Amino acid sequence: MEVIAATLVVLAGSYVQTAIGFGLAVIAAPVLFFINPDYVPAPITISALTLSIANAWRFRRSISSSGLKFAIIGRVPGTVAGGLLVFWIDQRALGLWLGLSVLAAVWLSLGRVEFKPTRPAMFGAGFLSGFMGTSTSIGGPPMALVLQHQSVDFIRANMAAFFVVSCVLSLAMLGFVDRFGPRHMLLSLPFLPATLLGYWLAMCTAHRISADNLRTASLSLCALAGLAAVVSYWL
Repeated sequence: MEVIAATLVVLAGSYVQTAIGFGLAVIAAPVLFFINPDYVPAPITISALTLSIANAWRFRRSISSSGLKFAIIGRVPGTVAGGLLVFWIDQRALGLWLGLSVLAAVWLSLGRVEFKPTRPAMFGAGFLSGFMGTSTSIGGPPMALVLQHQSVDFIRANMAAFFVVSCVLSLAMLGFVDRFGPRHMLLSLPFLPATLLGYWLAMCTAHRISADNLRTASLSLCALAGLAAVVSYWL
């Protein structure tokens, strides 16, 4: 029953990320942490890598390597910092950090702050994405905030390409601090079919759903999950 619930959560997150460019970890990570803390961050990062490869290939013609390189450069020190945080804090504190990260992601997504994808902004977004992505698997919001005013295909393509590199870096760092190994790979196996099914369903149906409605529903669920993670820390 635990595995079934977890795979359904991953499927929903995969659908949302394919539709709007990010959202797999924001939606899935807090719930997966409640189901089994070992699902976060390595197994969900493996799912994110799988989905990112699929989306990067699907929207490859819209990828802008010149803009992404500054985000990737910033991603490297952010990944190291996030890996050290995971090594330093315990599982209970990680749950609190996860909940706070989700709430911050929702707040940033709902805010009216506007950023342009300049070199400093891309570097900063890359760093924050690396720090949050490695420690909690939630690395999408900083990049989404910087790219939010670009075209839909541009966002999907470049977020996916960035996540491919990001997930590889995060998994390497998690392996270095002994938070990623064969056990985590086995835990992630049921997620892979769910990830690809969510991708396929989004490709078939997402154009029929209002992006604004989908985004609002996703952020509402994220806020509830993040709030529950924070509250549980004090209980």
